[in-house]
Amino acid sequence: MELATTLQGQTVQNRVREVGINPDHWYPVAWADQLQPGTVQPVQIWQQAIALYRDQQGNLNALEDACPHKGIALHQGKVEGPHLACPYHGWQFNSEGECVHIPYFPPEQKLPCAKARSYPVQEQYGIVWVFPGNRDLADQTTLPEVPEYGNPEFFMVRIPGHFQAHFSICNENTMDVFHGYLHQELQGWFDPVLLSLKQTENTVKADYQVSYAGIMTKFLGLSKENEGVTTRVVSVHYRYPHYHSTMEGVSSLHLMRSPVGPTETRSFSLMFLKLPIPSWLLRRASQLGLEKLILDKLFMKFLLQDVEMMESEQRTYSANPDRQYVEVNPAILALQRVIVGQYVKFMQQSRESDSQNNGNQITPLPVADRVAAK
Repeated sequence: MELATTLQGQTVQNRVREVGINPDHWYPVAWADQLQPGTVQPVQIWQQAIALYRDQQGNLNALEDACPHKGIALHQGKVEGPHLACPYHGWQFNSEGECVHIPYFPPEQKLPCAKARSYPVQEQYGIVWVFPGNRDLADQTTLPEVPEYGNPEFFMVRIPGHFQAHFSICNENTMDVFHGYLHQELQGWFDPVLLSLKQTENTVKADYQVSYAGIMTKFLGLSKENEGVTTRVVSVHYRYPHYHSTMEGVSSLHLMRSPVGPTETRSFSLMFLKLPIPSWLLRRASQLGLEKLILDKLFMKFLLQDVEMMESEQRTYSANPDRQYVEVNPAILALQRVIVGQYVKFMQQSRESDSQNNGNQITPLPVADRVAAK
């Protein structure tokens, strides 16, 4: 659906700051190279605590981070071959969460029926992904496509993000190209114009025209020396719950969002740059640590300014959830509709499933969910 690009004030519906996620998607939880064989790492997806571990053969597994015996956090345990052992009594659980060994049980004694929830997990693009929703839907749900991954024509920079803010606030920051004013000291973009805007049930696509000048334009090959201001089209495409944005002929950013809880969000981003240097030099530059240099000296400076704004926004909202706000960017309003709509859709499906399982008796929603679903 094509939407108008006119900038005009509308009152923001604060319920977007209260909604949860639609869990029936793949969410990133860790960089793959940070989880070595035989190690365990605690992760969390929207208040679901998960013990993520790689067994001695390199296989990934994800279990609920609570031993079904005493509730001890399983991430504090250790990997025993293909199994994860609880640190308290040494009970071992397989990849399906089933108890397969208790060290003080005689070999012939039957094991108790104790099982931790297991989650579908996979590794792609150097990222570990977990599916926190209905596991029957995991095989039907695709990961975001990252066609640039492994392409020698692009230089890849991994950008980690951690924000003390609701994921809707973080998503709006990514969609909002009008905040270039914040980055003016870093020679960011200026004079943004919203050119086109489209929305579906689970996507928002916005095209902006932006201008650049200064040293950054020369580094990225946007302009030649003494050329002055350069204008480019930036396309921002949100496909719930992740992003892909491009700068015309220069870069491609895949931003994978990981909502941790109501006021905490992480992101795992892959930035692909077409730098004006030969491919053989790109490979050499990667070996010499150019990725870390670009991350530290360029992208993190922009990101830290954004973090300060997003966390300030969250603190103000938390202090007074009834405060009214005005938004003028129709792309932000479209994004809010998708975020709320996806959560409402999931809650309705959950209620229908519960009613079928409970003899058509509909279980009332918790108070926070009733507010979000209004």
